[in-house]
Amino acid sequence: MLIQGGRVIDPKTGTDAVMDVAVENGKIVEMGANLADRYPNCDSIIDARGLVVAPGLIDVHVHFRDPGLTYKEDIHTGAMASAAGGFTTVVCMANTKPPVDNVETLEYVIREGKKTGINVLTAANITVGMKGEILTDMEELKAHGAVGFTDDGIPLRDSSLVRRAMEEAVRLNVPLSFHEEDPALITNNGINRGAVSDKLGIGGSPAAAEDVLVARDCMLALDTGAVIDIQHISSGHSVRLVELAQDLGAHIVAEVTPHHFTLDESAVLKHGSLAKMNPPLRTPSDREEIIRGLKENIITVIATDHAPHSAEEKSRPLTECPSGIIGLETALALGITSLVRAGHLSLSELLAKMTLNPATLYHLETTKGWIGAGSDADLVLFDPDESWTVENFHSKSSNSPFLGETLFGKVHYTICNGEIAYRADTDSFNF
Repeated sequence: MLIQGGRVIDPKTGTDAVMDVAVENGKIVEMGANLADRYPNCDSIIDARGLVVAPGLIDVHVHFRDPGLTYKEDIHTGAMASAAGGFTTVVCMANTKPPVDNVETLEYVIREGKKTGINVLTAANITVGMKGEILTDMEELKAHGAVGFTDDGIPLRDSSLVRRAMEEAVRLNVPLSFHEEDPALITNNGINRGAVSDKLGIGGSPAAAEDVLVARDCMLALDTGAVIDIQHISSGHSVRLVELAQDLGAHIVAEVTPHHFTLDESAVLKHGSLAKMNPPLRTPSDREEIIRGLKENIITVIATDHAPHSAEEKSRPLTECPSGIIGLETALALGITSLVRAGHLSLSELLAKMTLNPATLYHLETTKGWIGAGSDADLVLFDPDESWTVENFHSKSSNSPFLGETLFGKVHYTICNGEIAYRADTDSFNF
């Protein structure tokens, strides 16, 4: 494969130049000007003039609902949504039914993922049955392919157990990802406790519910040396807590979703259940602090928390419907529209938070998250200036507050392991 004339952006080396990219046997073998003469027998040529050629996006936080909840999504449709959004690698969360607390379920997810056209990785659970009581056999699960551990969706209340999990994660050299919401402080989760929840009379989730667990886990990570991911950060105070812990030497990775840096709690009044998620959208000042965190590299990873739900589920009353929205097919465009075009980040800085930094968190950085000779040929080709309207999804679900919005940044090709996984002009997949 020869990709000709694209603007190659590599966040690892700082490359930002128009050049050709040659691919052989799933690897990038050469980059430079006018490579056509050096590869006359190339089996596939892509004209990338006017497009950015970047590392394939990596999402460390997706819910494919498989096994057990496949009416919402399954591994195949989740992979399609990923490829359509420019993602070549995803890390599935473990809160399936049954949960990924055992080798059989773990191997099922890995096996089904290999049938798709992208790299589907999975975390396993920190605790058996996600009950927060007994640690899983993390060593065995890692040996069978788990890339990290999380009980995402359910916060861990037992500080002693969290500490033991961190000590085991240090021994195994794996990251732990934490969903930080103290349920004791929440009445009707999914909506921020504040002006909007008061208007709706539904209680809500205060930022303090996030802050207290973030503070605990940052200090435990500092004490143990564990690498932890504070998932879907939503509170400005939590951004400050992470900043302090990082300054003290803790190995804290903070991730944020596109909806948390794009929207605030007022979106609930406009979109109803489509703006309900855990943790909730918070105040404009929280959003401003999140953007500061992104600009100052306190928040180093952008992840979607892709959370499909059926239309019937989301049509229930606000206090009864499930929390969460899909995000794989809009993430890149939301980053370009709300961060790059708004002047908060450069395009290379945005891509680092969606490629190289996620790869580093999961020890994939030797071959993924960057472009250069010897790297995996996982690429996304997109036009950052092309506008498009969010209308249809390849996911099984369509629970998104961005339906009908016009965004900038259109994916044209997603290439994974040297093969075209998705092309927009034919809206087709190679799996």
